[in-house]
Amino acid sequence: MERNRPARLLLLAALLPGLTAIAHAQDTKSEPAPATGEPAPTSATTTDAAPSNAADAAAAAAQTAANEAAQAAEAARASATAAAAATETKPTEVAAPTPATQPAEATAPAAQPTEAVAPAPAPKPVEAPAPKPKPVEAAAPVAATQPAEATKPAAKPAEPKPATKPATKPAGDVGSPSLRAAVAGSWRDPKNVARDGYRHPLETLTFFGAKPEQTIIEITPGGGWYSEILAPFLRERGKYVAAVVDPDTQSSDGARKYQTKAKATLEQKFAASPAQYDKVAIAAYDSFKPAFGPADSADLVLTFRNVHNWRSAGQAEVMFRGFYDVLKPGGTLGVVEHRAKGDVPADDKTGYVGQAQVIALAEAAGFRLEAKSEINANPRDTKDHPNGVWTLPPVNQHDAADDAKYQAIGESDRMTLRFRKPR
Repeated sequence: MERNRPARLLLLAALLPGLTAIAHAQDTKSEPAPATGEPAPTSATTTDAAPSNAADAAAAAAQTAANEAAQAAEAARASATAAAAATETKPTEVAAPTPATQPAEATAPAAQPTEAVAPAPAPKPVEAPAPKPKPVEAAAPVAATQPAEATKPAAKPAEPKPATKPATKPAGDVGSPSLRAAVAGSWRDPKNVARDGYRHPLETLTFFGAKPEQTIIEITPGGGWYSEILAPFLRERGKYVAAVVDPDTQSSDGARKYQTKAKATLEQKFAASPAQYDKVAIAAYDSFKPAFGPADSADLVLTFRNVHNWRSAGQAEVMFRGFYDVLKPGGTLGVVEHRAKGDVPADDKTGYVGQAQVIALAEAAGFRLEAKSEINANPRDTKDHPNGVWTLPPVNQHDAADDAKYQAIGESDRMTLRFRKPR
């Protein structure tokens, strides 16, 4: 409604002159007609005067209308100007929401944080699993593998195996200097030295704990293979006792002759080299009631490849009991024996004995198994030879055609056991 007001005022100003003229015509018609009896001049004069007044009135009215029209036009213009101004202002007011809309655009920066979140390290932590390969690489030095390295401890028991292979010389860091000197003695029979690679005297005596100040009893030394080492080793500070079977205690002529010859051969050996054997003590014992010396007098008792003979003769139990009696409390029993694949009958003729059987004999006598060693093991020994252990070197009871075969095997596979007499 306010917007149409200027237009109406302009229309009114345009119609005003016409309306004024119509009003003037109406005024002329409405004036009273002259009276009938009046003279013409009078009417003429009146008529002349009336138009003059009417013209003035019309002119005045027209002027007034013109003024009013002018005012109306001015008002219309003012109103139009105001309307135009209002129209111009309204876009500004309409534009005002635009800032309100612009904040909506300003929220677009709010979206930028969203974009900022996208490049944020959040995805990169997802890439962070890439370091996982490194632990895999770290596992390669695994090892728990070092589980490993925990599995490696399982391999350690195999380390002694090199000792099972024939060696021409003992390791330089094994044994005491005096023991190494005894093993390397020039007085030893070259044939005996040649067997060091199978019998490992330095490693074996070190394992048994032999010391130069000890009293050591060797049971049935045979030809004196170990006597050549032990007698000189103990000569200055210790004592070496060679325990041999007393021939007079044997029930058969054959056994008496055999034991008589063995004892004499050993005595001759000792007498031939007083520089090494002049202090050796020979103890003859009854194999059925063995006594190897005063009770609790020895530090170490040694027996090499004899248990199979005692078992077949039914003497094994009393022999181990005799070892126990002669040893000091805390003393050591060292046993080396041909090792069978398992238990064998007491009357077995192969020369092999089950390792568990030897351990049982010692424990029954009161000993405690302290340690086992593979120093004298030989994995090439199949233990199924036609003449038992005597098929192999050094006895070599086999056909000449098979000599190379048995020489390649070498001497028998042997157990090496260390027992302790409780204190």
